[in-house]
Amino acid sequence: MKALSVRAPWWWYILHGGKDIENRDWPTRVRGRVLIHASKWWVKEDIALDDFDACEMAAKAELIFPLSDWRKMRECCGCIVGSVEIVDCVAHSDSPWFVGDYGFVLRDPVIFAKPIPLKGALGFFGVPDDLVR
Repeated sequence: MKALSVRAPWWWYILHGGKDIENRDWPTRVRGRVLIHASKWWVKEDIALDDFDACEMAAKAELIFPLSDWRKMRECCGCIVGSVEIVDCVAHSDSPWFVGDYGFVLRDPVIFAKPIPLKGALGFFGVPDDLVR
C-alpha cells in the first residue's frame, strides 16, 4: 500500500478537521486509498502558524471540529495515523483548503485507533501490507 507523509498540523486536519485537499507543488496520478504518515518534522512556531491558518480555512468551509491536540500530534510523529481516499488531482479548487500548485482531492478519512511507527519518505512510498493489517 502507498503512504504519504504529511506535516503537523495538516495531517491532523485531514483526519479530524474536514481538510479535503492536500496541497503539493507536484501532480499525481495516484488514486484510491493511501495511508497518512505523520511526519517527524516538528517546529513548534511553524506549527502554531499553520494551525492558525488551518483554523481560518476550516471556518471558511463552515466546519465544526474538535480543536487540534498538539500533544497527540507530537506523540504521532513518525507514525502511520490513518488513511484517506485520493479521488482527483487538481490545479484549481474552490475549497478553502486549496493553496498550492496542485491539490490532491481527499475523501473518506479513516483514523487508526493505534498509530503505527514507521519511517517516512518524500513523495508516495510503499508500506508492507502486513504492517497495517
